[in-house]
Amino acid sequence: MYRQRMYREPTGSRLLPLAVTSAALGCYARWIRPRMLTWGATREEVAREYPGDELVPEPDGTSTMATTLPAPPEAVWAWLVQMGYDRGGWYSWDWLDHYGHPSADRVVPEWQSVEEGQRLSTVRGGRAWFTVVRMEPHRTLVLGSDLKIPSGRSFDPQWDPLPPARVDGIWGFHLRPTPDGGTRLVVRTRGARHPRRLTRPFDLGLWEPAHFVMQTRQFHNVRARLAADRLKNGNGLITPGVRGRQ
Repeated sequence: MYRQRMYREPTGSRLLPLAVTSAALGCYARWIRPRMLTWGATREEVAREYPGDELVPEPDGTSTMATTLPAPPEAVWAWLVQMGYDRGGWYSWDWLDHYGHPSADRVVPEWQSVEEGQRLSTVRGGRAWFTVVRMEPHRTLVLGSDLKIPSGRSFDPQWDPLPPARVDGIWGFHLRPTPDGGTRLVVRTRGARHPRRLTRPFDLGLWEPAHFVMQTRQFHNVRARLAADRLKNGNGLITPGVRGRQ
């Protein structure tokens, strides 16, 4: 009798979670993900090629996000060029990417010079870093990264053997003046992951949403710093200070 009742139980209750999950994934893939990866960018900005794109010629993941900032490119550049774990931070969620240390709230003169080939640490101890791979002051800053998976440690592809699981990518900042004296900031990422069949779920489930959260927060925090500085100086330009990460 018990077996008969079990056999006749409707299967709808068991199929409902699967249907809901499938619908949610379909909605994410069709509407949410494309907007997330192109947040704030125009179609022209998404389609355009930028310096540094050639370093990852066949990406399996890319994003183009953009915002307009209330200061000229030289003012925006002063904040971006001092990024780094042991420099000005990343202006995002500091408790996630900066060990809880506040990112810089002033432009620091000694952090205003970087050059191609320079490493910018991302963690304590220098186990992971970005490399400055393209730079044109007030216009272009492209950071390259080669990481082992799953350790997240950096390696140098020119000297180190290629690990079997890795990600090669760029994080590029491209500044253009706007007619009203502001800056259009376009941020382009491109990545190639190996082996793709193993890293694809990681991209979709973690990296892409995490990048969206961190990048939009960086936009917000840089804008807030520029606005505060403009109020202090009265001209939209940044006057270098002496205080950085506290």
